[in-house]
Amino acid sequence: MFVVVNKFILAKQFDGVVLWPFIVIKRKELRRNSVFMNHERIHLKQQLELLIIFFFIWYFFEYFIRLIKYRDSYKAYNRICFEREAYANEKNLKYLEKRSFWGFRHYL
Repeated sequence: MFVVVNKFILAKQFDGVVLWPFIVIKRKELRRNSVFMNHERIHLKQQLELLIIFFFIWYFFEYFIRLIKYRDSYKAYNRICFEREAYANEKNLKYLEKRSFWGFRHYL
């Protein structure tokens, strides 16, 4: 895992993005935020399990399906199974130690 700080890559509403093996964050102080970093590490694991490319295919496909359903980009984003898993478990800093393979499937 590599953490890259770059405020220009991300849209203003996002503080971070994971592009395996990189976590790109907007501000260096986010590196010390254990909940935020745990959320991003969950995405690293998801990407690895889906061989990276399939993660992004699934992510964008699910986003567009939910966008059609909810007609709201924020709701669509928050209903993506990968985001639901990450948000639900970001405060549990031991989550990745006990997480089952393809743990995101429980959030479909």
